[in-house]
Amino acid sequence: MHEEHIKVLGIRFYCGQLGPLLDRAESAGLVVAPSAPVLADVSDDAHWNALQAADVAITDSGFLILLWGLMRGRLLPRITGLRFLRELIRRPELRRKGSSFWIMPSEEEGIANIGWLERQGIDVGIEDWMVAPAYPRGPLSDGELLATLERRRPTFIFINLGGGVQERLGHFLKQRLSWRPTIVCTGAAIAFFSGQQASIPSWADRVALGWLFRVVGNPRRFIPRYWRALSLAGIVWRNGPNPPEIGRARV
Repeated sequence: MHEEHIKVLGIRFYCGQLGPLLDRAESAGLVVAPSAPVLADVSDDAHWNALQAADVAITDSGFLILLWGLMRGRLLPRITGLRFLRELIRRPELRRKGSSFWIMPSEEEGIANIGWLERQGIDVGIEDWMVAPAYPRGPLSDGELLATLERRRPTFIFINLGGGVQERLGHFLKQRLSWRPTIVCTGAAIAFFSGQQASIPSWADRVALGWLFRVVGNPRRFIPRYWRALSLAGIVWRNGPNPPEIGRARV
């Protein structure tokens, strides 16, 4: 029997089934779903400190799974951010008023996402979400957000920001909050459901073709991003289970 977790690039990836993970979702801690472009960015210590400090890292990246299978002879089970978020939202724990707080990338996306959540039966009031400021690179802090969360004390905090930012914000909150919420970093996953990004069918998500739908929907943005992510192959080859050398230029 395979172990429930495996270290890849110094990150503790969850390799169990989705059901047991959802069953303990209220005490999961910091949950991240790093994509290949996020894993290929080895330019920022704060970014990697956050990834390695995560309590649960799910295997969202089909490219990482392919690389690990080719180089290490083990095909890891895959749980995507889309699937995790879709199933988590169906849980009764999310139906309790005030149980969740949502951090959105913009007012427009926030309004659309909250509308979609309400259609799923999740009561999210105006006080249960906010638009994030533009966070700089490096170690991250946000005293205003911290104070808001301390007042509200939600069970779940959903960070719907770009990869590389959301993990650092989640790490900051994990370190500074006075209780242990579940902090979910699934980025733009909710935007696929609410129609703010190109829709990804369930079958495409299952066979790791979500990236193709994103490229077709916005080629100018995503072709360069996924091209840069090809450097992940060299990073995995050099480091295997160990953390990568931070600061090495990407190719």
